[in-house]
Amino acid sequence: MVARLVTKFAVNGVLALALSMSWLPARAADATDIAVYKDPQCGCCAKWADHLRRNGFQVTTRDVAAMNKVKATHGVPAPLASCHTAIVDGYVVEGHVPAAAIQRLLRECPRIKGIAVPGMPAGSPGMEGPRASRYDILSFDAEGKTGVYESR
Repeated sequence: MVARLVTKFAVNGVLALALSMSWLPARAADATDIAVYKDPQCGCCAKWADHLRRNGFQVTTRDVAAMNKVKATHGVPAPLASCHTAIVDGYVVEGHVPAAAIQRLLRECPRIKGIAVPGMPAGSPGMEGPRASRYDILSFDAEGKTGVYESR
């Protein structure tokens, strides 16, 4: 009799715990990891990293004084340079690329080295303000060949 009661309470306890956890959001482990290399003094880089977090990425920031070396190491063509460089699932993401474009990149897995938003266009993630400008998200390959990946 006692064993039966203990078993009943144990089963009910496990069920109650499982049901109480069903409302929790997806675990952080389900998020895509992205490493962001940025200048420690750059505020827009931190805003861009926050944009990624809000869109489901698990962001690790690495403050680096020599950003040109990071860009060269990861094959970012000089004309595409911006203020920060990120690495996600083997792709390079340069500049203020919207999270939706990165998610598309990871979904489609094109044969490119990465994508970039050159410069710091107004209205791009991390560069929000009263005015927004149109900009292109460019793709690039290992040889530095570029193309328009998406326009905003």
